[in-house]
Order: sequence, then C-alpha cells, then structure tokens
Amino acid sequence: MASAIFTSLICRQQRLLTLTRSPVATQLYTRLASTSVQQQQQQSQNKPTDLQQLKNLKVEYQDGIAVVLFNQENSKVNTLSRGMMDEFVPLFNHLQNDDKVKGIVVMSAKPGSFIAGADINMLESAKNRDELYKISRHGQDVMNQIEQSKKPIVAAIFGSCLGGGFEVALACHYRIAMNDKRTGFGVPEVKLGLLPGAGGTQRLVQKLSLPDALDVILTGKEIKAKKAKSMGLVDAIVEPIGPGLHPVEEKNINYLRSVAVQKAKYIHFL
Repeated sequence: MASAIFTSLICRQQRLLTLTRSPVATQLYTRLASTSVQQQQQQSQNKPTDLQQLKNLKVEYQDGIAVVLFNQENSKVNTLSRGMMDEFVPLFNHLQNDDKVKGIVVMSAKPGSFIAGADINMLESAKNRDELYKISRHGQDVMNQIEQSKKPIVAAIFGSCLGGGFEVALACHYRIAMNDKRTGFGVPEVKLGLLPGAGGTQRLVQKLSLPDALDVILTGKEIKAKKAKSMGLVDAIVEPIGPGLHPVEEKNINYLRSVAVQKAKYIHFL
C-alpha cells in the first residue's frame, strides 16, 4: 500500500516537473520574477490609505502591535478575494511606515475561518491567460510583502487555513494555531486541478522535507493543528479555554490574540 502511494506521488511529481519546465511555464515565471515587491510598494504608496474606508480588513492597535483582522464583507467566511488583496498592499505599506507600530498580527474576525482559500468566483471570472497571470502576480506581491516585512508578522490561526489562506500563513514569520477541530491547513485546490499560485509551494519546500512537502502539495490533504505543529508548519499551539463568564468562542479568540500580540512584541530580526 505504502509503495503504491509513493509510486503515485513520484509519477505526479514527474508530471508536475514536466509542466513547470514547459516553455509557457518558463515564460510565466520570468514575467513574474521581473516585477519586484519594491516596485509594487512604490506604486501603492501613491494611493491614500483611509483606514475608515476598508471593507475587508480592519485594524486595531494593542501595545504597539497592529492587529489586522480579515473580515470579508458580505461573506460568512474569508476568502483571498480581489477586494481583500487590493486593500492589503496599501494598508501594509501604511503600517510599515508607522513608527508607532513595532509588529503586526494577522487573524480573522470571523470565528472558524482564517482564510478558507482563494475566491473561486474571481478565478472563474478571468477571461484569458493574461488575467490569470495578473491575479497570480497580485497574490505573489501580497505574500512577498508579508515575507519581506521589516516588522515581524505573526499569523494567529483559528479555523480553516486553506489554499490562499495557507499561503498567507506560510509567508508570515511566526504561526500560532488554536487547537480546534475547525483549524486545518492544506491546499485542496489541487483536487480541482489547480496549483497554489502565490508562492506557497516554494515556501512549503523551505519548511518541510521534500517528501513531506510533496505529500501536502500533491494530495491536497487537510492537516490539523497538532500534526501541523509536529511537521513544522506551525510554531506554537494554543489550547482552548473552558467555559466562564464570557462565551467560549469569544474567550478563545481573545486568548489567541493576546498570545500572538505578545509574540509579535518580542520577535527581533537580526
């Protein structure tokens, strides 16, 4: 059984390598690499950032840490939509330039959903390859901006962290997950014939052994919090708090937030 699974993974890996080495893929990669994060930041700095007009993101401040809350409008869950990404870049430029902000925490304002994946409607609306390229390029700019931040960024994860959401978490400098049955990590889009397009596959290989990374990338399996911690995908686990004076879910979210804020305060870059 194990031998059959391994053989299947190797075959799928070979097909993946064939695709990634094709002339079209090579051309696409060259075009993606030609636009730097610095250019994207310079362009977005010309756009005013009115925090009161954000529709998909909310910012709160605690002990010198900016807490960015994913809160997609008109949706029960968060997805990595065009609207969210359009707000993300100028907001993070604003926070990077704010001397009062010493670190950043990203988390969800929606219980049970960090980011459930990319917005499928956004992908389906693309009419041609160039539009798909722009979506992928925009996603990579967002992830690169997170990864290359001069201030520490901590992901506080409670709920589904899948697809594009997983890529956001992987780009952060530290990941804390609530040990809840709804918290799961993975790239289920591969089951639809799609590959993560915002740099998640490269970051997985950096954090895991090659066999483990391929297993995550090629199978689309969902990994629960404790398993993610043992694999090295998550840096710390927060156990849920029992019942008390306040609703349990509210208490757990606030607890996760406080742990993430404390961590962001004490991460120092060399």
